[in-house]
Amino acid sequence: MTLLSVAGMDKSFLGVQVLHDVALDLDAGELHAVVGENGAGKSTFVKTLAGVHAPDRGEIALDGEPVVFSHPAQALAAGIAIIHQEFTLLPDRTVAENVFLGREPTRRALVDRHAMETATALLLAELEETSFGPRTPVRKLSVAQQQVVEIVKALSTDARVLIMDEPTAALAGHEVGRLYALIHRLIERGLGILYISHRLREVFDLSRRITVIKDGRRVATLATADTHQNEIVRLMVGRELDDYYPPRATGVERAPLRLSVDGGSTAKLTDVSLRLYAGEVVGVAGLQGSGRTSLARALFGVDPFTGGEMTVDGRGLRPRAPREAIRAGLALVSEDRKSEGLALRQSVRDNTLLVERAVFSTPLKRRRSDAAALLESVALRAHGQEQQVRFLSGGNQQKVVIAKWLGVRPGVLIVDEPTRGVDVGAKAAIHDLIRGLAKEGMAVLLISSELPEVIGMSDRVLVMSEGRIAGELPAGPTEEQIMRLATVGRTPAETAP
Repeated sequence: MTLLSVAGMDKSFLGVQVLHDVALDLDAGELHAVVGENGAGKSTFVKTLAGVHAPDRGEIALDGEPVVFSHPAQALAAGIAIIHQEFTLLPDRTVAENVFLGREPTRRALVDRHAMETATALLLAELEETSFGPRTPVRKLSVAQQQVVEIVKALSTDARVLIMDEPTAALAGHEVGRLYALIHRLIERGLGILYISHRLREVFDLSRRITVIKDGRRVATLATADTHQNEIVRLMVGRELDDYYPPRATGVERAPLRLSVDGGSTAKLTDVSLRLYAGEVVGVAGLQGSGRTSLARALFGVDPFTGGEMTVDGRGLRPRAPREAIRAGLALVSEDRKSEGLALRQSVRDNTLLVERAVFSTPLKRRRSDAAALLESVALRAHGQEQQVRFLSGGNQQKVVIAKWLGVRPGVLIVDEPTRGVDVGAKAAIHDLIRGLAKEGMAVLLISSELPEVIGMSDRVLVMSEGRIAGELPAGPTEEQIMRLATVGRTPAETAP
């Protein structure tokens, strides 16, 4: 049964047409994925469905009846709820208070907390959520648990259409499976889910149909069972991608040693030893909490090594702070570019020169000329150097982060989750950029929770488990080989299939 249908939707902003004749339908009990590159029009489309924007032309129908929304509250009342990538919860209030925020039940002119908590508890029980309750303060919840609260909030309004925008972007690997189970329960209840994601594996795991949007137009709607990832990529980016990853390096064994660690230890790492040579990309894989990011932070002096030996380009070094690591030739692209990598309200140029300006003394005139060259080297797409970074797509923001490090000419580049939250076209560009830097003599340590990325990009793979390097694999390992090492040290029950 068709729950939601859209026909002929157009939308323009300041004379620029963002959506062109978009059409889509959603059945009850279906997850319908919507994919496209950043800037393709996906966000505008779902915001128009949710009443944030009014369409210039076209029709939205629920159960075959046309509806018109001029405010999100009207869409919510009609049964359309959106769960944004950035949650809208108040951390100092309880789960129940967040679920019924602005809609609190009353009794004798007072908020009826008992009714509110009882209704929240029933919804949590329906979703088989037992790890927290209605009285739990939101600040005590994990990201995955907060996402459950957002879903409960939507269900409390009797939503029948749930729009999920990049729902796994901030989730750890083990939390994604939990979300899958929750989504299946929602589908069994008869909800229709529009699922926006850059992660094609999730799209193929969960969806019945896939709609591809490019340049504001719907270019195809395909049954998931009748298509494959390469076809979806071709439709999204407008070209064939026979191989997601650039060719690996050759002859790295003869290259100079850039970085070595022997017996490195911190509060979260034990006896870590590794070698990193010029011209190679070394991947780091492991389960969440295995020590991948802790390794990056130790190498960069954020959480310094307390034991062991480390050398950079043959010189002994154990950085006690990032400034020491930078001066020695190390760079870190952290996993959270928005809070740790960029000054979002500053310009592209100022962000590009952040490290050079903070750590080294460089004349202002030279900085300005360097910024242009650096941004050109990463193929940045922006409206000039003065554009604020917050207005760039995720992929272009990541390119600015990389450009700021190229300005100080590092010998070792550590990249933690380099393509998190970026579309498939931007992923390919970042992969090409990383491989190009390695070919120029840089040594790259690539940390990623996406095993296909680790396998496709790496000349060698280090696998971490419980703060140790459990083993090293040559280029092109299988996911099974990686996971076998990643579970070293766990009990037989935990590693059993």
